[in-house]
Amino acid sequence: MTATTSTMTDLRESVAAFLRYFGGPIWARNGQPGMANFAVGNPQEMPLPAYVNALRRHLEPQTPDWFAYKLSEPRSQAAVARGLTARTGLDWDPADVAMTNGGFAALAVAFRAILEPGDEVVFLSPPWFFYELLIRAAAGVPIRVPLAPPRFDLDFAAISNAITPRTRAVLLNSPHNPSGRVYPLADLRGLAAVLSDAATRIGRQLFLVSDEPYNRIVFDGRPFHSPAEIYPDTITTYSYGKTLLTPGMRIGYLTVPPTMQDRPAFRERVLLSQLAAGFSFPNALLQHAIEDLERLSIDVGVLELRRDRMVGALRGLGYETTLPEGTFYIMARSPIDDDVAFGELLAEEDILVLPGSVVEVPGWFRISLTASDEMVESSLSGFERARARPPVPVR
Repeated sequence: MTATTSTMTDLRESVAAFLRYFGGPIWARNGQPGMANFAVGNPQEMPLPAYVNALRRHLEPQTPDWFAYKLSEPRSQAAVARGLTARTGLDWDPADVAMTNGGFAALAVAFRAILEPGDEVVFLSPPWFFYELLIRAAAGVPIRVPLAPPRFDLDFAAISNAITPRTRAVLLNSPHNPSGRVYPLADLRGLAAVLSDAATRIGRQLFLVSDEPYNRIVFDGRPFHSPAEIYPDTITTYSYGKTLLTPGMRIGYLTVPPTMQDRPAFRERVLLSQLAAGFSFPNALLQHAIEDLERLSIDVGVLELRRDRMVGALRGLGYETTLPEGTFYIMARSPIDDDVAFGELLAEEDILVLPGSVVEVPGWFRISLTASDEMVESSLSGFERARARPPVPVR
């Protein structure tokens, strides 16, 4: 057995499905002329001019150490803390903000900071692709709790039952990728009660890791609430790559609310984890620009209109879909059980979607609203034809 085969065997099927898809025949069509790419949240149009201008403004060095080694820059921490205070109503301490090279690194650092070998992390399925991988990389044990489509409601009893004396954290993603659910304040209070009761029962501190990269992409005037507003032992992770639609420009953060006890010790663990994870700090330019970037966002109103157009059109063609409350994803039920085979049919129509099996929702597929309006309009006839076609074997 080769090293690659051994690694694949050790990974859960969800990660293997990700690798098969992005190394397989459907994704190989990406970039072909006329292809409408709904598979991933990559930009399909030019970036925000204000974003580019912000980088240009801060590219010119102001001091000799402008591009020197950077940890979490105090001005970056202060800018993030101001934003968190405005959004949550809590008086955030800049010292509790750890700047990271993206939300991916923020999660990796969080797990390294809180987990001992064998500690369990309860997470909700369907998940983001790499939750399990990051938990395992920190010597943790991932424990799944399913969310049932099409509503993807939190199951408090199932979460409570999944918590054992080895549990160290519960991982929540809201707004939720891939379902688009934005869990309301009542649900967050219910989850906080579950964790507080379980912590008392097992006699151990339980963290709530709140992964919030889409917390500013919320539709229909709906408010977003973070569990950090309610549950003191919340670790919040964030990436600017979603709000700005610049996933290749890696900057994010992890932080804890001012209500968490023993924060100075936690800060030390986070710093050590950032160093041990390969210097998981964002580059100097992005940190210098963060005050400007904090004020920017893609046009959420345009995304909402695109959501309404896509959902209405697909439902008119006979598809069952979600109506996402946030993020930039729609889930649609495949007309055939084999969502990968249906993804191949759509690819034959110059449409790329993400089969639900890749995100642990077999029989569904995910559509990214970061596709352009032109892609939406040009794809509708292809969605109609694919629904009427028999499936083809997937190579």
